Formats: sequence, C-alpha cells, structure tokens
Amino acid sequence: MPLVSAKVLLEHAQANGYAVPAFNCHDLVDFQAIIAAAETEGAPVIIMASESTIDFAGFSYIEGLAYAGAKEAKIPFALHLDHGRDLDNVVKSVQHGFTSVMFDGSNLSFEENIRLTAWVADIAHRVGMSVEGELGQIPGTEDDITVSEQEAGMTDPDLVADFVERTGVDALAVAIGTAHGLYKGEPKLDFPRLTAIRKATSVPLVLHGGTGVPDDTVRRAIELGICKLNVGTELRVAYTSSVSRALVDREFRDPRPLLSIARTAIAGVVQDKIRLCGASGRAKAISW
Repeated sequence: MPLVSAKVLLEHAQANGYAVPAFNCHDLVDFQAIIAAAETEGAPVIIMASESTIDFAGFSYIEGLAYAGAKEAKIPFALHLDHGRDLDNVVKSVQHGFTSVMFDGSNLSFEENIRLTAWVADIAHRVGMSVEGELGQIPGTEDDITVSEQEAGMTDPDLVADFVERTGVDALAVAIGTAHGLYKGEPKLDFPRLTAIRKATSVPLVLHGGTGVPDDTVRRAIELGICKLNVGTELRVAYTSSVSRALVDREFRDPRPLLSIARTAIAGVVQDKIRLCGASGRAKAISW
C-alpha cells in the first residue's frame, strides 16, 4: 500500500462526515502499533513526526520506517511533518518522501505567516505533498515548542478566508480552546468560533491537542467540520506508563518483551481514537 497525500484522506473524511486520526510517532514501536491498530480497524491514519523527533531519530530513519511499512500495510496512510517551523526541515521533508507537511507560522505576524506558508505550499505542491497551515496559537507544549496561555490566541474567523486563499493550504489548523499536553481541567471548545471558521472556508479543518478532550466534545467538533484530530501525548503516556508498570512487576533482561508490552498499550489508544473519529472501516472506500 503506497503512502498517500494527507489531502486525499482529509477530503474523503470531509465528504463522509468523519475525521482522520493523526498520531505522533517517535520510533519503531510507535509506528508498528499505529499501523497494526489501523489495519485492525480498517482505517486511514496520518503518522506524524515532529521536529524534535527528527532531531532524535533523523529524517532517514523516519523515511525508512514509513516506506518499509508501506510495502506491507493494508491501509492508506500519510507521513506528515508536524509543526514544522524550521524551513530547512520543511525542505528536507520534501527530499525524504514525506507526503504531507505542516508549516507552523502561528508565532509570526499575520502577513509573515502568509508569506512563508505560501512559500511552503508552492514547493510542496510541486511534488504532490499536501500542506497544513495554522492560524491562531494553541497553548501548551508540543515537544520543544511551548506557547503560554498569554501568548496563545484563538483563530479569528474574519482572517480565515484571506489566509487560505493567499497561502493555498490544503488544511487549516485552528485554535478553538484545545491545548498541547495534559489538561489541568476539562477543555472548553469554542464551537460558535468553529462554526464561523467552517463557514469562512471549505478546506478541511484540523484540531490539535486531542489528548484528554472528552469524547462527546470531539464528536461535536467533527460534526462542525474537524477532519483531522492530532494525538501525541496520550500515546507517549501509554508507552512510558506501560513500560514503568512492567518493570515494577518483574525484571527484564531482554528489551523486546518490554517493547511488545508498550506496543500493545499504544495500539489500544490508537484503536480508541480511530473509533472516536468514526474512521473505522473507511480505508476500503478511499481511492489513491
């Protein structure tokens, strides 16, 4: 099964009223867990690598994982650079066969965000990659990127149409009340704002900070136009906590059984999110 552009997956989700779950991946354990869970559910997924993951593993290793997995995967998936702020990394994602890229210019002025996002869209579209932009800032910490609540700003619906038209993005990440990392309390999403954003543009909308958002809230967001749900922290917690519990129970002299425990725990989270997004069984209907 070849890797596909995220645009293909998101447009199918938008047309059929569900969301494609997107999962941050750090290593072989994560990758195998995500693909196995997606195959079990018959669901399309997006596998994301952040810039800090690239720093940890390197582009070549992430590329190798994805393309080796694509030879045997029974479901379509996209390989996505998440929160790309370094333009060198954006260019390298093109060179290393990523099929989707997010340029995060949310910390820039509106005009500078447009200028650089449009530049990324131009080079990415030339090789068939899809492009996600971000308007507004999402608080919390995503790997090495931290945005305080004071710095964060909700997406302004009045700016959306102009941003999408001038950048040419295929998807738009919106700030409507979610946060990266673990929540201190229950997140309150601004659904009227999401409704206004949906009216302002026809491109698929993306919700970052999916860990810890109540299921009913996620379902309502999807009903109002969210087509991609990003999940990262919840997978990391499943990975590390399952390993920690196993080490308490007994001593391991071989890492493989320990990593198998982690893989099973991660896959369980992935399956839950796939079902929550309504993505189960959707892969067979997608043309690529």
